[in-house]
Amino acid sequence: MPDLLKTILMIKKTNLFHGVSTEDLRVVANEFEEELFFAGDYIFMRGDMGDKMYVIDEGSVGIDLHQSTGVGEFVAVLNAGECFGEMGLLDGKPRSATAKVLSTARILSLEKGRFRGLVVDYPELAFGIMRSLSARLRSSNDLIALR
Repeated sequence: MPDLLKTILMIKKTNLFHGVSTEDLRVVANEFEEELFFAGDYIFMRGDMGDKMYVIDEGSVGIDLHQSTGVGEFVAVLNAGECFGEMGLLDGKPRSATAKVLSTARILSLEKGRFRGLVVDYPELAFGIMRSLSARLRSSNDLIALR
């Protein structure tokens, strides 16, 4: 089980949970599980159904939009404190990218059923996540408007 305070501080910094109160994050942090992956491992493949979201504690993960595993053209390289895979928890659609471990990684994962249970039991959590997603959308809109 990951250290509770460290997990709260880490997930508070992620783009999904930064709009969530620290009180609600205490409950969320207890639901994360720790997983260890090694360089070259695939956490998930594009097209897989999304059953977990992830927050990197240590290491790095490349995000690749291609279906094949050999392309290796990463659209993003994520490091400690960053989250990924959250769309699958929210929209129920297959993964839109492949996540490949670039350096040995300790990763916290939150399973879809646990996430949904949290949202049902703690409605304010859902509002915090919506605030975070709204901020991301506004930021994307601002980038598009600058083109």
